Amino acid sequence: MRCLKAFGERIAARNPDRQTAEIQIRIALVNRFNALGTAEIVSVA
Repeated sequence: MRCLKAFGERIAARNPDRQTAEIQIRIALVNRFNALGTAEIVSVA
């Protein structure tokens, strides 16, 4: 949630279709940031 608020708490678009697109872009960015911060697990054997 903290990351979503970093992009701005309010939705800038007024058109419902654009609001949906804006939210989807925010979610994609948050998912990307989470993927970058997740450690990669490698088996050592």
